[in-house]
Parts: sequence; structure tokens; C-alpha cells
Amino acid sequence: MAASIEHHQLPLPRVAGARLLIVVAPYYKQITDALTAGARRAIAEAGAEAELIEVPGALEVPTAIALAAARGLCDGYVALGCVIRGETTHYDTVCNDSSRAITLLGLQGHCIGNGILTVENYPQAEVRAEVAGQNKGGGAAAAALHLIALKRQWETRPAREAAAKPDLIRLAGELEGPRGA
Repeated sequence: MAASIEHHQLPLPRVAGARLLIVVAPYYKQITDALTAGARRAIAEAGAEAELIEVPGALEVPTAIALAAARGLCDGYVALGCVIRGETTHYDTVCNDSSRAITLLGLQGHCIGNGILTVENYPQAEVRAEVAGQNKGGGAAAAALHLIALKRQWETRPAREAAAKPDLIRLAGELEGPRGA
């Protein structure tokens, strides 16, 4: 049923000279190889460059991004991996914690596309990693590229001048500080 729903995708922005770091957890290597191919294709199409690193698992992806971001060597990041539900609650921990950490990094101003698949079974992962279909690796790279383009657009705008004197709100006491009790 979901296949019959039409999805709108923004056109891929041109971000010539942008450098992206693809951070992949290759636990399900066939899946992550397809995600990586999709990410690389989108990055090249946008006129950007990509570097790839591998980490042991999905929980290490945000840490690797944070370490790279602290060095300031990249304009954006693509998080890739695959987590398939098993018999324990470990699935929930990995999915929630990796996603939450990536979101927090994004809220700190880092341009990140999250392509860590969280699926019930291997066939679902295959569909989401299909190179000819709606490859979520390419989608994650596109998300990072859009954020880079937006950040660049806002960086070129002149900053608004701060008000000469902010409004003063006095709740109690003297303006110059307390004068005694």
C-alpha cells in the first residue's frame, strides 16, 4: 500500500566544494554497501566530495560524527547503518539512542542526514537499500546536502544588528544592585 503513495522530494542542491563524511556501521554489509553507493551518488551529483569511515555499530556512528565535527574538517555528515529487530530490547536501545544522539548533534548546528535503517526484518532493509529504488543512503546524503545549502545561504546574509539597548525589565530592587537588606 505504501508503494502507491506519491512522495515529494526536493531537488538536490548544488553545493560545489562541500565535504561530507559518510560514517557507516557495516554490520549488515550488503545493505550498508548499497546505502553507501546511494549516498556517494547523491553527493557526487551535488558537486560535493565524500570521505568514508567505518565504525563497529550504529551506537558508535554519532560519536564518530562528534569527533569529526570537533575537528571542523567537514561541512556535513551522512550516518549509515542497519538495525534489525531481534528477540531482545537491545533493538530499541540501539535505534532510540543512535537516533537521539544524531538529532542532538544536528541541534548543535551540524548538518547530518540520518540513514540508519531501523527495520523489522532483512527484506525490509533490502527494499530501503535498493540502489534503483528509494535508496535511504541517497536520501540521507540529500538531507545533509540540503542542510549544508541552507547553512551556506544563511551564512551569506548580513547579521541583524542587535538593538542598541535591550528592553529593561525590572522585577524588584534597584537597577544598580541591592543596597542592603
